[in-house]
Amino acid sequence: MKSFFDKFILNNPKKVLVALLLLISFLGYYATKLQIDASSETLLLENDKDLKLTREVNKRYKNRDILVLTVSPKNDLLSKSSLDLIRDISSDLEKLPRVELVTSILTVPMLESPVREIKDLVDKVNLLEDKDVDKKLAKKEFLTSPLYKNALVSSDFKTTSVVINLIRDDEYFDFLDKRNALIKKQRDGTITNPEAIELESVKNEFKIYRDKLRKAEHQNILDVRTIIKKYDNQATLFLGGTSMIANDVISFVKNDLAVYGTTLVFILIFVLWVIFRQVIWITLPILICILSVIATSGILGLFGWEITVISSNFIALQLIITISIVLHLIVRYRELSGRFVHASQYKLVINTILSKLNPSFFAIITTIAGFGSLVFSGIVPVINLGWMMSAGIAMSLFISFIVFPTILIMSEIKRPHKKLENHSSLTSFSSYIVENKSKYIFIGTALIIVFSLTGTTKLKVENSFINYFKKDTQIYKGMEVIDKKLGGTTPLDIILDFKVEKKAKKESSSDDFSFEDEFESTSNDAQYWFTEDKMALIMKVHNYLESLDSVGNVQSLATLLKIGKTLNKGEPLDGFKLALLYNKLPEKYKNLILSPYIDIKKNEARFSLRIIDSNPNLRRNDFLNKIKNDLKEMIPQSEASYKVTGIMVLYNNMLQSLFNSQIKTLGFVIAILFLMFIILFRSIKVALIAIITNIVPIGIVFGIMGWLGIPLDIMTITIAAISIGIGVDDTIHYIHRFKEEFKVDHDYIEAMKRSHASIGYAMYYTTLVVVLGFSILVLSNLIPTIYFGLLTVIVMIAMLCSALLLLPRLLIIFKPYRK
Repeated sequence: MKSFFDKFILNNPKKVLVALLLLISFLGYYATKLQIDASSETLLLENDKDLKLTREVNKRYKNRDILVLTVSPKNDLLSKSSLDLIRDISSDLEKLPRVELVTSILTVPMLESPVREIKDLVDKVNLLEDKDVDKKLAKKEFLTSPLYKNALVSSDFKTTSVVINLIRDDEYFDFLDKRNALIKKQRDGTITNPEAIELESVKNEFKIYRDKLRKAEHQNILDVRTIIKKYDNQATLFLGGTSMIANDVISFVKNDLAVYGTTLVFILIFVLWVIFRQVIWITLPILICILSVIATSGILGLFGWEITVISSNFIALQLIITISIVLHLIVRYRELSGRFVHASQYKLVINTILSKLNPSFFAIITTIAGFGSLVFSGIVPVINLGWMMSAGIAMSLFISFIVFPTILIMSEIKRPHKKLENHSSLTSFSSYIVENKSKYIFIGTALIIVFSLTGTTKLKVENSFINYFKKDTQIYKGMEVIDKKLGGTTPLDIILDFKVEKKAKKESSSDDFSFEDEFESTSNDAQYWFTEDKMALIMKVHNYLESLDSVGNVQSLATLLKIGKTLNKGEPLDGFKLALLYNKLPEKYKNLILSPYIDIKKNEARFSLRIIDSNPNLRRNDFLNKIKNDLKEMIPQSEASYKVTGIMVLYNNMLQSLFNSQIKTLGFVIAILFLMFIILFRSIKVALIAIITNIVPIGIVFGIMGWLGIPLDIMTITIAAISIGIGVDDTIHYIHRFKEEFKVDHDYIEAMKRSHASIGYAMYYTTLVVVLGFSILVLSNLIPTIYFGLLTVIVMIAMLCSALLLLPRLLIIFKPYRK
């Protein structure tokens, strides 16, 4: 390595620097192409078996993307001014190019205001403002009808929803289906070479089309909000919906990227000035950090890796890890220049580089192992974060060890100002405790272990999507109103598959014809489909689902059956009348109250539930298991089978995978670290000491999460791997320095003191920067990101304490080095 740096770096610093800057300029161009993906697909498991079913159900029942506008007028909901307001809002919304249909209390059928015969309803359906409609009865219908209560209007009759049905882009879903089919073949290993080429082409076409669609969706959200602003002095208005959330999350991520980058740079400048009080030690680290971020962003843009909610903090992570590398180089250079006052700049630089290259390389390799372990999570954005940061960290190491020596070799010798070291007592205090108060170290360690283990038993995999956002955001406010007043936010579908009824064969004179053939050919016709047994089972399941605490609104064919009983003078609707409604009801009303809940050709019924996401007592996995077990008991196998599907199922599958993922992640990291330590230190005893030193503080994060009830979710899963990856740097640098100091006099206590007085400062500085860096994550609008920042800060402080207290004490006790 000395020969490499002599020949290629230190003898040609200007050429090397220019070449590096040209490379980074090239990557900088691709950094401008870095994109953000906030779609629901980023919160799904890569190989979720329920995903295909959910997509099939959505396609079959033509589930459209919707926006929900909650309107709380200042006057009574059925007053002329309120109805005029709803009409004006709806009229403005219908003019938008991406809006297909707007549904409100003005457009839904009034079936009980007053009650009319079924045959009259088929001929003419009344609307709220028709002269035949009684307003008092209409209010009662909105509040009591299973079709509208807690869905279209709130129970206090002060809030209503205006549902904005967006145009379904079939071309987008065609691209999606084609891409996913080829990806499945690739995953199964059955893809052919032409199909592999086609997959790359489809991916590119899909991405181009998706980006075009996102721009249109973004503009649509802006247009809707412009309309809302026009009327916000007449009512309280909130917007909700999947596309709005995705649009706002992208804005949050863009804002976070900008805030993290700029704020952290200013923090770094301030901290570097406080520590070093020399301009070069501010400009050089900041330059290396900026170059590293540009280069990494360029690599991500070049390979088409997109930023998600999970990886939105990659700039902060990149800056923190890069500054950690550079700080170790700066501290070492200052130490050498202060000790060897007659040494040349060349000797100071080359010795700095050579003395820190080995520990820095292994520190970065272990950090990459920490991030790389995230690929076992099975969750696409977490996997991508692992790959992205692994590439970024490698780039940071490369740039640091090129830029640092080339800049310094062209500069004058910098003698250190040690004002802070002279006034800082942390390392000397730690040294004193290690030497004289070792029992307190082990008492503290034992308490941390007990705290961690007991807290881990209380860990839960649970989180509500609404709690991902701060309470002052429009997403939270809109979701809260819909959740608490209008029937819940998280969709869940139950599909009831009826068995084909078997009739005894009655042979005719022809061998090619039987009664069973005739029955099966006509059993899917409407007049044969609406049987008494089917209706009874649908009603039974519907009533059960409505009885569950966490369920807000339930819609199914049973909703129409309940209304039909009222319309039919208290008598249940028979198959003939249901078939009449199915065949004769105007299409737009049929699509509202009938078609979304039955598929006669598939011989199935659908129950559409909305779950109250903000219910603090909701335990999603237990809730879904309860539904599955109860339905299993309730539905005779001879009559039907059932499937549970929808976003809630997919999201829960992702959450439940976190436990296994966490075990795999930590197990992989610890195994890799132990192997690295054996290779680096060439001693199993030292490797075991190093592992223990890192495992103890990691347990704190699980203890805190367990005791404080912070759920394990898609963000907090990454803390352990990331923290152990970053924190292990201190362990490697300290042991490496301790071994060097031990060679001086073979005295463990004195080696510890000298290590604390040298490398201890670098560890202290890097931890200070890391803590301040992660602290800025509290500025995010995303609650999981805030938790991630705060918990990582606590773990990094614990890592430093462990490296300065427990690590040296264990080295002194077990004496792993020979004299």
